[in-house]
Parts: sequence; structure tokens; C-alpha cells
Amino acid sequence: MKKSDLKKQVSAAIQACLDKKAEELSILEMEKGSGAFTDFFVLCSGTNPRQIQAIADEVEMRLKGAGLRPTHVEGYNQAEWVLIDYVDFVVHVFSEKARKFYDLERLWKTARRLEPSDLKTPARKRRLEVPAHSARASAAKKRKKKTA
Repeated sequence: MKKSDLKKQVSAAIQACLDKKAEELSILEMEKGSGAFTDFFVLCSGTNPRQIQAIADEVEMRLKGAGLRPTHVEGYNQAEWVLIDYVDFVVHVFSEKARKFYDLERLWKTARRLEPSDLKTPARKRRLEVPAHSARASAAKKRKKKTA
């Protein structure tokens, strides 16, 4: 998968979390060779089981709309720690208590912390190239106007 496509998918998951008022959003880019089984972790918290499930539902719905289905979902019914595995990235939705207990940010402290804006792919700058003969013709027209 292209890195830009992956970043778009992770961004969609993040936006889904934010739309359902997830708290303490963290994005971890896992180091190659760290033993991590994925490229990104998206971590967030909900304040109660219903919100945790709503966040998980929104992530799944948003990505399903983009043609992406999780390979595995764990913990949905208990709603303490919902794990949604998309292979190249994993979304973790925690209760406040479970988040403090498991402390994945500390466990994966070598991972690079990102902001949602870091996932935006910069727009390519397009140079408008004017054929040389057109540039010369424009310059000639300007000179004629000045002398007239």
C-alpha cells in the first residue's frame, strides 16, 4: 500500500474518533524493526462504555465507506479497550482506567508521536511552464506598448 493512502486511512480513523468526542488522542508511528506488527497506532479514550462503542462504530463505518474493513475487532462488548485492527494500523479506544493501566504510550516509547496534521500529505506544487516562444512574445508585446 502506498504511504499516502495509508496516511489518508489513518486520518479518516482519527477524524471519526474526533467526531465522536474522543479524548486524549495519540498517534504513534511504529519504528521499523521494533517488533511492532503494524505501522501506526491510533489511541484515544472515551468517558463511558456507550461512547467507547460509538467511537469504535464510527471508525468502522467511516473506513467501511472507504472500502476498508477491519481484519479483527476485540473488546467491543466489554467496552474497556476496543481494538480495531486494519493490519497497517490499529485503533485502540480505551476507558480512562484501562488506558492508564496498559499505558501503551510508555510501552511503545520508541515510537514517533505524531499530530493529525503530520499525516496530511503536502500538495504538490505545480509549476506553470510557459513555452519559451510565448514568454518572448509576451515580452515583445510589453515593449511595444511602452514605446507606443
